Amino acid sequence: MNTLTMQRPDDWHVHLRDGSALAAVAKFTAARFGRAIVMPNLEPAITSTALAAAYRERILAALPAMNEPAGRRFEPLMTLYLTDTLAAQEIDRAKASGFVHGVKLYPAGATTHSDAGVTDIRHVYPTLARMEELGMPLLVHGETPGPEIDVFDREAHFIDAVLAPLLERFRRLKVVFEHVTTARAVDFVRAARGGVAATITPQHLLHNRNAIFSGGIRPHYYCLPILKREADRQALLDAATSGNPRFFLGTDSAPHERAAKESACGCAGMFTAHAAIELYAEAFEQAGRLDRLEGFAAHFGADFYGLARHDEIITLTKEPWVPPVSYDFGAGALVPYRGGESVAWRLEPAARA
Repeated sequence: MNTLTMQRPDDWHVHLRDGSALAAVAKFTAARFGRAIVMPNLEPAITSTALAAAYRERILAALPAMNEPAGRRFEPLMTLYLTDTLAAQEIDRAKASGFVHGVKLYPAGATTHSDAGVTDIRHVYPTLARMEELGMPLLVHGETPGPEIDVFDREAHFIDAVLAPLLERFRRLKVVFEHVTTARAVDFVRAARGGVAATITPQHLLHNRNAIFSGGIRPHYYCLPILKREADRQALLDAATSGNPRFFLGTDSAPHERAAKESACGCAGMFTAHAAIELYAEAFEQAGRLDRLEGFAAHFGADFYGLARHDEIITLTKEPWVPPVSYDFGAGALVPYRGGESVAWRLEPAARA
């Protein structure tokens, strides 16, 4: 297969940042996706519907000029940052807004800008109960932080200690287990009650943890949740390409300035938005399942969130291209995934950023 035409996909998990960083990266997501669930872990965090509305306006203002088709068709789907003190009444305002589509659970200390996250899941039971009543999805960063827990076991620990009891307590709460990374998580989602789904990133489909240590420390392969074993990668690839509607696309594209990655305490996150759908095509081709990419990328997430599938189409061509080694990123530089290296699939030029 040398070309692949499909309905326009959506990204159900992306970090667009803010300010000059937002202006640098928003165009890449808008060129490829019709919609994107935008993460709320800014500084300060997006903890109210009013803050989400203002952030949404900044995103729209950062998109390409109106003569760019991508700028006209892209819709940011906003989220709130769940804290120990987020009031249940704020969920009513979020639901009524029409533009807030989920509430994000970051266990405190689990990842970038998660210090304001939930310290004990019991603190937010009233808020979760209201979300359950209104049908507002909970989007979960599924790791238990802490020095006593091995970094490669944080996802499994979270399933046992938090997620499984949570799903039992709130039987009608819609939950997205974001960026799953292990065979254990795949099995859990497959067997879970209705209303539970998961997103999978391109890096976790394409790499195992050896990539972080190939020829030395490779900071641009460091993300959270961290890359796992080869058996886990294979389980993720099988889930993504299986046609199971519980699994859908979420890049977790997370840009950081180069110096923040290449430092003594480098930030977690991989920037993949510049080639996101192309990278998924590589993974699905690797599995011999290109015919199932459209469902994973364009159907299952929209169906889960209760949104219409897109009428627009995109076309990918089997034609190698090489992303630049860096992009401008405010006053610094942003190193993209596969920068200076070949990407096997190319997005039709009329739709590229």
